[in-house]
Amino acid sequence: MNPIDKNILYNNKKQRMTDITFFCSPNGMGHITRDFAITQHLDNISTKFFTANVAAQYLKQVGANVEETIDSPKLIVQNGLLKQPTRWLWKFYKYHQECKKISSRIIEQEHPRLVVSDEDYASLVTAQKQNISTVLITDILKTEFTKGFGSIFENLMNRGMHNIIKKCDVVILPMEGNDQENLRYVGPIVRPINNSREELRKKFSFNKKTIVVSVGGTDAGNFLIEKTLNVCDKINDDVDLIIISGPSMKKHYGKNTRDLGFVNNLHEIILASDLIISLAGSSTIAESKTYGTPGIFIPIKNHFEQEDNAKEEGFSYDDINRLDSLIFQKLDEKRNPQKNDGVKKAAEIIENFLS
Repeated sequence: MNPIDKNILYNNKKQRMTDITFFCSPNGMGHITRDFAITQHLDNISTKFFTANVAAQYLKQVGANVEETIDSPKLIVQNGLLKQPTRWLWKFYKYHQECKKISSRIIEQEHPRLVVSDEDYASLVTAQKQNISTVLITDILKTEFTKGFGSIFENLMNRGMHNIIKKCDVVILPMEGNDQENLRYVGPIVRPINNSREELRKKFSFNKKTIVVSVGGTDAGNFLIEKTLNVCDKINDDVDLIIISGPSMKKHYGKNTRDLGFVNNLHEIILASDLIISLAGSSTIAESKTYGTPGIFIPIKNHFEQEDNAKEEGFSYDDINRLDSLIFQKLDEKRNPQKNDGVKKAAEIIENFLS
């Protein structure tokens, strides 16, 4: 049965409320920012988001249609080290079971023509049972958080995830690669910017060399903020430090340092800055490279995805110990913006299911 036949079958039974329901992982900001960017390319198509925590907060600020759901369990990170991954996986499994009940209620309520999931697998299970077309957006096709005995449980979860992925009508991967089966590689998905770098620097009052340190939507990266503060205390007055600390309360750090707390326009701040220091999340790396801003990306140790991302950019967790030399090196690096149309390609793939 093709996607259009599925939609006809389902929508003959129900009165549709929404064209597309987006179920987005609330872990960090990367998922929701790329998903919202995609919706900006979907003309005359009604969309509604379902997520939690800072992801829901972001959507409310940018005026999107969003309903807040339950938050996911947070990774246990101490001083930049991932702890007790097996315990976290068990909590995530129970969270997944609860999310299946929630997505069932939502889909019954919204009667969507298409369900798009950004690493929210519970919604895919529900939609696939009801013969609704499904699109998955993801950076990973397999997790590798655990070793030893814990890996037995993780392997079982990976098998379940693999079966869900196979049943998706299409899987959008925001990276370069060769399409195969239902996998579509579209390249990085980043938010567009309408202002020039000079206009943004004036808007944000970036008058000196400007370093931005961002740790996403959780407190897992606090170790990186603290280390950067210590290093930047030794840098002369010709450099300003901008901290994006996320949803935690903003702090006053003193001379040449501003903490902006939670922002919904980090992409603009990255373009306006001279250097971005961040955890090794794929979305921040993609925005840095697209806008041409030099970056330093320090992964959470033992977090397989972040370590892989960082390695690809030439970094590792141990680089936290040579942050001072890296900062001086990167501040002298030339900007090298890259063109990509991943957001447009992703939107076109999704739009095809509704034509």
